[in-house]
Amino acid sequence: MPFIPNTDAERTEMLKTIGVESVEELFSDIPAHLRIQKLDLPDGVSEMEALAALDALAERNAQTTKMDWFVGAGAYNSYIPSLVPALASRGEFLTAYTPYQPEVSQGTLQAIFEYQSMAAKLLGMPVVNASHYDGATALAEAVLMAWKAKEGRNRILLPADLHPEYAKVIATYLTSFDIELARYDGDPERASLDERTAAVVVAYPGFSGEVYPVEKAAARAHAAGALCIVQADPVMCAIFKSPGEQGADIVTAEGQSLGNPLNFGGPYLGMLGTTEALLRRMPGRIAGETKDKEGRRGFVLTLSTREQHIRREKAVSNICSNQGLSMLQTCIYLAALGKQGLRHVAKQSYDKAHYAAELIGRIPGFRVATKQFFREFLVQTPKPAADIARALAKKGIVPGLPVSRYFPDKPNELLVCVTEMNSRPQIERLAIALKEASK
Repeated sequence: MPFIPNTDAERTEMLKTIGVESVEELFSDIPAHLRIQKLDLPDGVSEMEALAALDALAERNAQTTKMDWFVGAGAYNSYIPSLVPALASRGEFLTAYTPYQPEVSQGTLQAIFEYQSMAAKLLGMPVVNASHYDGATALAEAVLMAWKAKEGRNRILLPADLHPEYAKVIATYLTSFDIELARYDGDPERASLDERTAAVVVAYPGFSGEVYPVEKAAARAHAAGALCIVQADPVMCAIFKSPGEQGADIVTAEGQSLGNPLNFGGPYLGMLGTTEALLRRMPGRIAGETKDKEGRRGFVLTLSTREQHIRREKAVSNICSNQGLSMLQTCIYLAALGKQGLRHVAKQSYDKAHYAAELIGRIPGFRVATKQFFREFLVQTPKPAADIARALAKKGIVPGLPVSRYFPDKPNELLVCVTEMNSRPQIERLAIALKEASK
């Protein structure tokens, strides 16, 4: 049905009922200088004109399909099979709401169950929830979860090589809690633990792309009575040893690269898995498999620790929504590719990234600073990386992320990312353009 606005008579009746003279009176508490007196809107246009205007605006953006794209830093240009949006956009899924009533939400609950099952295998954890807003909020929730589990300990160790935006989200989350955040540099195996340490966070890989060892760090954390939290790249887990296999207690990840488009930064998918010992401390929800009274397979919400389902004082988190549609896209993506398909995607990213690093490392003045990496690596440049990025953008190449965006004291560092979407000619054009830009 089209939207039908209220008539003048209806508005007058509503105002009379609530005891005010005008709509403007409803906003009297807002200072006059902050109120919009008149909206500066253009005259109405036809649908064709509106679409043309929107297309013109879109053309002003840098687009992955029209440029050689080498930016990652938490948001990756990955291939999404057409099957994924085709199924995810079906009305049954697209319009579905929170599955409060399992008997009429079987499709949604089964999708959650299947997602949890595949994500658990990928991350190497017994259980994965569904889900969080993005990788940053998942990690922040994991930190809170560890702090509550380790009563009497209030120190969390964060790696210096953690994504800066993730670190900011964690700090924001913890403003109301008595939790001390401490940083450690380099190998997490050498992080300084004490009796106050609740958890050690390991970036797998770090913001620089460096892949740090998890197993020894987890062993040291456990020996000190602390937990080990791993922020992982889920695609990397297809060919590298999973965090769960290496002893992690909690694993978080950003699921955007598993079937979700870049979308100007969101919505994304926060993944979180844990051990059975910590299951009831995990925020979010768990869908489980069961049978009805006639023995037929069915699905239910087995565990919901969010405040919408239980009393607030017993809620684990105030996260009140799961990224259902993003989670569904990841579920379809993982099911469509299967184990071998995902390994193929990961192997392509790994091989292409190392080919790019080899070419860039040969250019005079450039040095690859990351030692062991998956698909992202840090390059030291002979001149400011931001200047190089601007020069290459004019040639249709986005060479990576100038690290000075987050660290002004590091102007000559470029974070380069290569995914399965980058072709050999693109990688070779990047190397040639970097060499020319350094002159």
